[in-house]
Amino acid sequence: MANSSIVYPWQQSLWQHLVGYIEQQRIPQALLITGATGMGKRHLAEAFAQVLLCQNPLPGHLVCGACHGCHLWRAQTHPDYLLIEPDEPGKAIGIDKIRQLIVKLALKPQFDTQRLVIIQPADQLNNASANAFLKCLEEPTERTSFILLTDKPTRLPATIRSRCQSVHCQLPDRQLAGQWLQQQGVNEDHDLLLRFAQGAPLLAKQYADQHFIDLRQKYFNDWLQVLEGKQNLVTLAELWQKQDKLDLAVLLTWMASWVMDIIKSAHQADADKLHNPDMKKSLQALAERLELKHVYKFYDNLLNAQSQASKQVNKQLLLEQLLINWAQLNTR
Repeated sequence: MANSSIVYPWQQSLWQHLVGYIEQQRIPQALLITGATGMGKRHLAEAFAQVLLCQNPLPGHLVCGACHGCHLWRAQTHPDYLLIEPDEPGKAIGIDKIRQLIVKLALKPQFDTQRLVIIQPADQLNNASANAFLKCLEEPTERTSFILLTDKPTRLPATIRSRCQSVHCQLPDRQLAGQWLQQQGVNEDHDLLLRFAQGAPLLAKQYADQHFIDLRQKYFNDWLQVLEGKQNLVTLAELWQKQDKLDLAVLLTWMASWVMDIIKSAHQADADKLHNPDMKKSLQALAERLELKHVYKFYDNLLNAQSQASKQVNKQLLLEQLLINWAQLNTR
């Protein structure tokens, strides 16, 4: 029986599946682990890699912690463990990184165990690097396994996906996720945090650590003041784009959720149907005050801004335009 305590509670069935490969002595040449951000895909992959790199694993598929391989793992210097990732978050994994990988793979693994290559996020491979990596899959090297991690598997070329064994990290039920958050010392509203994180426990924990509930309320209050004409739009946009604590994508997601809840409130939706049930009173007041057709138009503006945010864009100008559009919504 595999020991599943080394992975998160919601990953236990996946862990049993992975160690099944070890028990059957059929380690996949390529494994694709998918799932939402904040599900612990990297943790799962590294737990699997650590077991495969241990020279004297214990019963239950536990690492021994004493062999040379385990010492190298702890020191993060194991020569048969290779991590391929962008130089900066959001940037592509360029072809140079794959060329360097191919050179390393031309040599045999230095130990008698498996060699592991983790690519995260795999969807950041650009066309050139994806084509170069495909050759690695088509011409496998000795005792080498690739683990690709992504929350956007459809962005991977079908030629790569088809050559991988796939494992999907499903969202846990809210009770299990809430229990885990409680064990981590999170005392804030678990259900609200999980709503923000779209059910992903690690992301909910990150939001709790960053006091997102209080932060979101502050941004919401500023947003309301814009509509009242009590905030300088340019000053606020400049302040928002300089905030290190909050990524622009998160702010735009919040704004989109507020607007969606205004629309739902206009149609008399219950609080449990809202993205922000704790703000129902304020959102209901906005729904009664604003012309719905203009709210829909502003929502379209937000969707457009979200698509631009992932590209090279002047964040302050983008926020200024959104705040201007928001301030200009007609009232009844």
